[in-house]
Amino acid sequence: MPVINRLYFKFRYFFSGRYPRLYDFCNRHKSVIKFFFSGCVAGGTDLMLLFFFHGLLKWGLVFSTSAAFILSFLISFTLQKFWTFRNYRHDQVVGQLLFYILNAFICLNLNGFFMHVLVNKYRVWYLLAQIIVNLSLGFWSFIIYKFLVFRTDKNEIAC
Repeated sequence: MPVINRLYFKFRYFFSGRYPRLYDFCNRHKSVIKFFFSGCVAGGTDLMLLFFFHGLLKWGLVFSTSAAFILSFLISFTLQKFWTFRNYRHDQVVGQLLFYILNAFICLNLNGFFMHVLVNKYRVWYLLAQIIVNLSLGFWSFIIYKFLVFRTDKNEIAC
């Protein structure tokens, strides 16, 4: 994580000097911004790995999709734990990973349910419905991760 931290501090220094009001806003909402950025990195990684496995290596689609998902899931967990929420406790990794997987499973099912309701019952365009559902589930996941999965004790430094 030192590379990511170095980039983060360079980015932070750049904005604090050139755009102080933007910096103040970002500093107040940094965990939300980092959560969004981490999600984008994980999503981009998933797509790149899928292209690499299926498009270049010509592996089967299901195997390629599964491998890309698992690797991007681990990247997402690592970024959220150590960078977004600054949770460095190694004794809790297994439990946190299990809760992270459980939340992903719940979100997968909620995604299917809400997509069905929005598209089939309320006739919302499927891409708009997915944006609405993704934003809602992103908010849900942020709350779950911040206050349950990666919560900090009172004596630990918060993000």
